[in-house]
Amino acid sequence: MRINRIAMVLLFLMGIYILAASGTVLCANLVELAPDQVLETMKDCLVKEAAANIYPSMFIPEEKEQEGTFSKWYAEMVLRMHPLMRLQAGIWENGGSENLATYEMLIQGGVHDENELDESGQEYDLASLAEQENAAASRQSAEETEQTVQEPTIQEPKEDRLVSEDQSASHMGTIYNLEELSDYEYLLSHFYTVEPTTAVTAQELDAEKLLAEDMTIDRTVDGPQILIYHTHSQEGFADSVPGDPSTTIVGAGEYLAELLRNRGYKVMHVTSVYDLIDGELDRSEAYSRAEEEISQILAEHPSIQSVIDLHRDGVAEGTRLVTELNGKTMARFMFFNGLSRTRKNGPIEYLHNPYIEDNLALTLQLKLTCDQYYPGLARNIYLKSLRYNLHLSPKALLIETGAQTNTLQEILNTMEPLADVLDTVFGG
Repeated sequence: MRINRIAMVLLFLMGIYILAASGTVLCANLVELAPDQVLETMKDCLVKEAAANIYPSMFIPEEKEQEGTFSKWYAEMVLRMHPLMRLQAGIWENGGSENLATYEMLIQGGVHDENELDESGQEYDLASLAEQENAAASRQSAEETEQTVQEPTIQEPKEDRLVSEDQSASHMGTIYNLEELSDYEYLLSHFYTVEPTTAVTAQELDAEKLLAEDMTIDRTVDGPQILIYHTHSQEGFADSVPGDPSTTIVGAGEYLAELLRNRGYKVMHVTSVYDLIDGELDRSEAYSRAEEEISQILAEHPSIQSVIDLHRDGVAEGTRLVTELNGKTMARFMFFNGLSRTRKNGPIEYLHNPYIEDNLALTLQLKLTCDQYYPGLARNIYLKSLRYNLHLSPKALLIETGAQTNTLQEILNTMEPLADVLDTVFGG
């Protein structure tokens, strides 16, 4: 009995503290209630609001409670302290549909775009078709399949940069200084989204070291210097024409290749199909098939210095990843890194990638460059547990451009600044 009284007193004091901290919100409503009524109201409204938030489909909507009532205010205040609700609130801090897409990915356990293994080594039971990652994993075991700058190396604007001449400096993005970027927590929270199944360390995200890495491409060598391909060649957009590859991610890749060629790079665009078997969509071994052919091409053309796997993301149908730049609507894009590591079991030995540091250096340099010249265009770098054929080259990239809800023109518009950002980093 005494414990109950103490608990009631503590709850009462907590309610008073929250009320005081929030100022005078609904103070008049609270004063009218006796202490025991306050406690009972707190209990009832909190339980109802929490249940309705967590299990919305199990409740028949009641009449909308009047704005400004004590019970509604209290429930919102307390629920706001819950970690998941704080995550949801934080997702919207920077606004935009990208944050909604990121929130959806985290809640669902990440972007499941291939045949993945859970922590016990079993395949995920995914609603969508899964993909295998690498032939290396398949060779080792037939039963195993893979499951956000003062000193950074960012260049001054080039004469042909896609910014109008009358655009003021205030319309440009942010240049972060090295002191900021050297703060691991700052770097992680501002530039990265980490899938819950993996982890990254402060040593791996050493900004000074990553920004010091030379990511330039030697354009004097004979032969192709950049290779663009598509593990998922069938990825299309809202207005793609069935049977016409030029209206899919393949068409976007060809336009990117053309833009890079115009900037002086020798580009090979591989349009092979890895996600169709006997005319049917099958991504179960797409990464394995892609690795086999791309590895052979790299062996035949040692002049290739960067390998780009161009994708489009998959989001909820109501989500659109767009931003306005230079009077054009552009699809936002995301750089993607595989860490070959699970949080529970550590490194995935059969998915060894000797270029993880190089891959991380390249995506960070590209992300910072994009934030400087095209603010809002690049989403956070996404870190995941697997490899995604990023072991094929130190300058290997996986880029998710827009999503199935974007139009082809929005995707093509994005290729122009993307080519510019790549040229800024590759050009040195």
